[in-house]
Amino acid sequence: MSYKKVERMTSFMRVNHWIVAICMVAAVITGLYIGHPYYQSFIADPAATKYVMAWNRWIHFMAAIIFDVSSIVVAYLYFFSRFEKAYKKLIPTLTNIKEFGAVLFNLLTLNRVKKFDSSHADSFNAVFFFIFHMMLVWMLLTGLQLYVHGLGSGLSAIGEWWPAMLHLATDWTVAVTGGTFMDVRISHHYTMYAILVWVMFHVYYQIWRTIFWSEGDIGIVVSGTKFVKE
Repeated sequence: MSYKKVERMTSFMRVNHWIVAICMVAAVITGLYIGHPYYQSFIADPAATKYVMAWNRWIHFMAAIIFDVSSIVVAYLYFFSRFEKAYKKLIPTLTNIKEFGAVLFNLLTLNRVKKFDSSHADSFNAVFFFIFHMMLVWMLLTGLQLYVHGLGSGLSAIGEWWPAMLHLATDWTVAVTGGTFMDVRISHHYTMYAILVWVMFHVYYQIWRTIFWSEGDIGIVVSGTKFVKE
């Protein structure tokens, strides 16, 4: 049986993937510290504690900004990429629905039935990643609400327009999550755990595909290519 090499990710897509992965690790570590300073007791100088919190907040904010930029770029590529337009796999056409069901059935039956073309991005993965990006958008909105809540004076280093714009864009998250600022914080926190569950399944599924399909899917994020049976 022969195999052919197919391109699945461009260089930019691979770089973006690993930047997001690194930022996610940084955001989770610093976010957990901001919520509960779990390694504060290891700091020898108590006076330095405030600087540790400040650095954690700064790293968390920078990681979030990179997340935001990545999400905007991904949203653009969903529609205008010259490599592949992911939105086409999200349209609930009969073909996409059948492919989604076929991929899911293949997963549930441990590869006993495989009736779809695995050389391209399938509808199941497209929906799966869409859910991920929607969770990132929610983390962005709730995170900015938490940030602007800390600007109690209504001022910022770049003027009053910045807090005013953030209030306009994110104050509705308070009502949606339950009506209090703490509800936003809890939602932001729980969404982080949902994203971690998503990541664990994502890694598991890529390993699963590599083992059951024998097409080298795990190497896509490194080389950008995989092999499919001809």
